[in-house]
Amino acid sequence: MVKKVYNYTSGFTQEEISFFKSFKKPHDIQLYLNTVAYNPEYITRSPKMILHYKQANCFEGALFAAAALRFLGYKPLIVDMMAVNDDDHVITVFKKNNRWGAVAKSNTTLLRFREPVYKTLRELVMSYFEFYFNTLGDKSLRSFSNPVNLEKFDKHNWMATENDLDFIGDYLFEIKHKEIYPSSSRSINKADKEVMEICFSGAVAQGLFVPKETKS
Repeated sequence: MVKKVYNYTSGFTQEEISFFKSFKKPHDIQLYLNTVAYNPEYITRSPKMILHYKQANCFEGALFAAAALRFLGYKPLIVDMMAVNDDDHVITVFKKNNRWGAVAKSNTTLLRFREPVYKTLRELVMSYFEFYFNTLGDKSLRSFSNPVNLEKFDKHNWMATENDLDFIGDYLFEIKHKEIYPSSSRSINKADKEVMEICFSGAVAQGLFVPKETKS
């Protein structure tokens, strides 16, 4: 019995396919995501719908980047990063010359693209640590998942469906994460004010997590 090959372009118009194929390298995808408005809503639209609405939150941006990377011949891989007293962050990862890199949509300026220079996934994730903080300046990143291959959701037509994809977020929440630092620890220094100003420059206020005050 011949296994049926999934056609990931199904559901896209020829114009939409041409748009995705216009990206020549991962950084082109990042530059596009930088121009897309940040979506403060708790909703998860497909890459096709992001093209239609021209806005995306970090999770939607990760799905879009994964779809775009697929057109470039990469596996559609995302990594979930969990935080304490802050929003989680989802990035799209890729390998080039056996090194990890990432594409990401963020409401902040410092949690986006990473060049493919990291030998391990942990190295890549740790490059975000110092810049992953809430609006109080608390460095909040605590754990990360292994890469999730979105091909597992092809049966749901995740790249082009008009349905909400919140079930993928549920899956990310349930899978095992590797601890970076104990969530209960309070010994990490706060982020510098100058770095915070750069990080939140241009952020959409409605999309920023409102952290609870904690004791040092």
